[in-house]
Amino acid sequence: MLITIEGIDGSGKSTLLASLRELLADLDPLFTREPGSTWVGGSVRRAVAERMDPITEALLFCADHAAHIETVIRPALEEGRLIISDRYSDSRFAYQPVVLDGVIPDPLSWLRRIHEGWSIRPDRTFLLVLPIEDAISRLDPEKKREYFESPEILARVQENYLNLAAADPARFIIVDALLPKEEVAGFVADEIRTCARSSRSRPRT
Repeated sequence: MLITIEGIDGSGKSTLLASLRELLADLDPLFTREPGSTWVGGSVRRAVAERMDPITEALLFCADHAAHIETVIRPALEEGRLIISDRYSDSRFAYQPVVLDGVIPDPLSWLRRIHEGWSIRPDRTFLLVLPIEDAISRLDPEKKREYFESPEILARVQENYLNLAAADPARFIIVDALLPKEEVAGFVADEIRTCARSSRSRPRT
């Protein structure tokens, strides 16, 4: 089963994932992330840091996704593992259309076409949502911000996320990221356990 955690920068994903490692330890989930779980992720982060052209950046993100699926996701699913990924394809569909706006027509459709035929759809996606000003206030003031960590960009990214969730309500679970972190972690952990039980009870075809 593939579970993904999504949300804008400052939404609390890192805090949530740290809690899930403890709360779900008995299920022995595989925790992974995009970008960063393969060597391609290093190229992605360099492209972002150096502000390469938007198409190169988007395609590097897609390449990292492909390598992630081939080397991590698919083998773990074949072993019957529970996988929890910090960001996945929805991050691309939320962030890159903003970056590609004005560069190519209909960026989201372009990105979806690139993913057709090989990307693996998550079983459940938890989307952390909060006001943009709260997200910005949570960012480390001592750390240099990436170009997309601006209020204007994050507002558009969150809107894209909410549109993705509205188009696929059976998969997305929207989580109020302003709730106490213990409450958020407990809710998500319980939902994942429910999903895992349902997956185990489903007859194999």
